[in-house]
Amino acid sequence: MINQDGGPYRELVLVDGLSPADVVLVHREALRVLRPGIDTAHLDAYSDDAWPPAVLHSYERALSLAREAVAQGTRSRRADPGMGIDIDVRDDAQFELLLDLAPHTINAEGRRGDRLIFSASDSGTSLWIAVTQDQAAELLSRLDALGIPPTVLSVRPRGR
Repeated sequence: MINQDGGPYRELVLVDGLSPADVVLVHREALRVLRPGIDTAHLDAYSDDAWPPAVLHSYERALSLAREAVAQGTRSRRADPGMGIDIDVRDDAQFELLLDLAPHTINAEGRRGDRLIFSASDSGTSLWIAVTQDQAAELLSRLDALGIPPTVLSVRPRGR
């Protein structure tokens, strides 16, 4: 995969065995690194587990965004109210909502143009990102500062 500057993207995935708190940190730091390159994002306000109390306000806000989109006519009244909620990552409040919910949702995605660069799913157990070499270095540096080893992310095997 080639990035906008002509260099290759590295596809990284989250490895098993992290504590739930570290999983949250990895998701959030990946989003922070990728934020400038995300044009569109959406998430599902569903989780296979109970939403952590600390993110319930973001869960309610996500559902509110979906209702607002219906009222504005940009979302079908027939759409599942918790699925495919558009998030404007340029808006700090909406980005914070994505940071809160992505580590727990059944699905959250971020795209640059038509290319997927962030995917979180399975209520926090799956994370896939496409990063440039500079973004990978920045992410690993951020994780190291939090005491999380670089081995929490691995290069996605070819053919998957």
